[in-house]
Amino acid sequence: MSSKPLVAAATKPLVLAILRRGENYGYQIIQKISEISGEELSWSEPMLYPFLQRLEKDGLIRSRWKIADNKRLRRYYRLTELGLAELENERLQWFKVQAYFKALLEEARRPIATER
Repeated sequence: MSSKPLVAAATKPLVLAILRRGENYGYQIIQKISEISGEELSWSEPMLYPFLQRLEKDGLIRSRWKIADNKRLRRYYRLTELGLAELENERLQWFKVQAYFKALLEEARRPIATER
């Protein structure tokens, strides 16, 4: 079960992390997200492609057209140096948030002091 706002916040680091592994076309990214999440996340092409266009406009990724093994023309995306730096920034931010949640959730496990 996934929360839409959380998934939306995680879209950029997830896509950048996948592209850090190498060049992919859009549908491959969708498949990898599904695989990595144990099929908890199910992205659609209408959701992903505008996002990829925005990342490209921001200079975080580049794309090129290439004929795939099945002779189909596909648009492949790859990470830029700026995208790699942004991925590192996103990674550090997520680790900070994770630490905050861990501290709060550990505290929530302690017994609550109540008045008698």
